[in-house]
Amino acid sequence: MKLLVVSDPHWAGPAELPRRGYEARAMPHRIQRILAAAWRKGFWLADPMAHNDKLDRILALNPDPDLVVANGDYSVDSAFVGISDDAACDSAHRCLNALRAAYGDRLLPVIGDHELGKHSLFGGVGGPRWESWLRLESRLSIPAWWQRDIGRHRLIAVPSTLVALPAFESELLPEEAPFWRAERQRVLSEIRAALTALEADRRIILFCHDPSALPFLAELPEVRDRLPQWESTIIGHLHSPAIARLATLLAGMPILRGLGSSVKRYSTALHRARAWKEFRVRLCPSPTGAQALKDGGWITAEWDPESPAPIPWQHHRLPW
Repeated sequence: MKLLVVSDPHWAGPAELPRRGYEARAMPHRIQRILAAAWRKGFWLADPMAHNDKLDRILALNPDPDLVVANGDYSVDSAFVGISDDAACDSAHRCLNALRAAYGDRLLPVIGDHELGKHSLFGGVGGPRWESWLRLESRLSIPAWWQRDIGRHRLIAVPSTLVALPAFESELLPEEAPFWRAERQRVLSEIRAALTALEADRRIILFCHDPSALPFLAELPEVRDRLPQWESTIIGHLHSPAIARLATLLAGMPILRGLGSSVKRYSTALHRARAWKEFRVRLCPSPTGAQALKDGGWITAEWDPESPAPIPWQHHRLPW
């Protein structure tokens, strides 16, 4: 069995491309724009709209996997409201079309946070939109969650934003909050039932785009009961292995309040990040990684599905 995992392609379609500079326009204060520009140009990614070719290269380098998991974040989300924005929805659709053209029904897509929307950095613009959730199935053919048995392993994918919904409460539209809460209860009930019915000899591989959801999963008794069966959790969201290492070092840090909802959400996630260890977290980087390090790429695993040996994961770096 050969499994390919790609994450965070952030494809920029023709309707999003004219929005270059979208982050700065969402920031009301000049000092915020200066700091964000320094972060992007000095380390993160100077132009998030200039890297569609990276996913094309990964597809060309991986022509024949048996199974492919796309671990979320298919558009740039330049309006910060997920795929309820038509331009972001078109970008995500084009990105998934490229994956499906390459792999057909071997592709299993996972929901990322940018499919649903979230507050912009510093600016506090946007947030999850219920229309984005409704469009996942109807426009992008992405299920709320899924599971697949491969030999001795159970692959499970969860919607990280929905699982971690309490951390996004301040970003929800008040009139939409009841729908989100009810949907969270429904999806978590299905996942809990699936774990309750899971055979004791199966090993679990979880796909969870944003690791902020893991402490919320750890609160579920059905998850805690199955942790001895957990082999690995594949996350995305952090883009760079360097950021993943930094997050591990900052696990348990204090929550930062008064600097905007995004900073509070990130610091809350890091405050609770000690729970990640129990899930045996492994990052699938974005194709680009951090621009300063160019440490992006993809991950693969090749193994005998009937073997009791742990799955050997391999990180592949994509030069650019």
